[in-house]
Amino acid sequence: MKPLAGTAVIGIGNEFRRDDGVGWATIALLRARKAQRPLPSGTELAQCDGDPGRLISLWEGKALTFVVDACFPPAAQPGRTHRWWVAPGEMPHPAAAGRQSTHGLGLAEALYLADSLGRGPGRLIVYAVEGADRSLGTGLTPAVAAALPLLARRIEADVRRHGERTRRTGFEPRSPLV
Repeated sequence: MKPLAGTAVIGIGNEFRRDDGVGWATIALLRARKAQRPLPSGTELAQCDGDPGRLISLWEGKALTFVVDACFPPAAQPGRTHRWWVAPGEMPHPAAAGRQSTHGLGLAEALYLADSLGRGPGRLIVYAVEGADRSLGTGLTPAVAAALPLLARRIEADVRRHGERTRRTGFEPRSPLV
């Protein structure tokens, strides 16, 4: 098996479904900030619509992957951000049947498929931002837009903190938590 290397930061979503575009908006902000706050070499920024095949191609071979996506819980607090990772040897549970999503299969299903194919990310950290509006239209709601600067700083810090370890020793699948 080829050693894993580099870092991917993937914004998932649909910029034409209001707050569901938070992943794409985060990547756009990170790209804009890159001139003043360069990320470690080997860090790739990408936008994805959530298609499992495209996700797999973006994280395949990466030692570390960050995913940024919107979530819409029943009692949402728009702009609140959650950070989580999948523990070694575990897979997240697929979303319940009938869930509301703007991109077909969810992240859990894409991870399950990738793991089955031996093409999962080395280490995965997910940022989920609670949204208020996923109707057709462009632009984030004010609360979600206000959360972007702090979210970008948190991701930049995570990439830098884990990027040095990724370049020095690499992460292997099922390595200790980051």
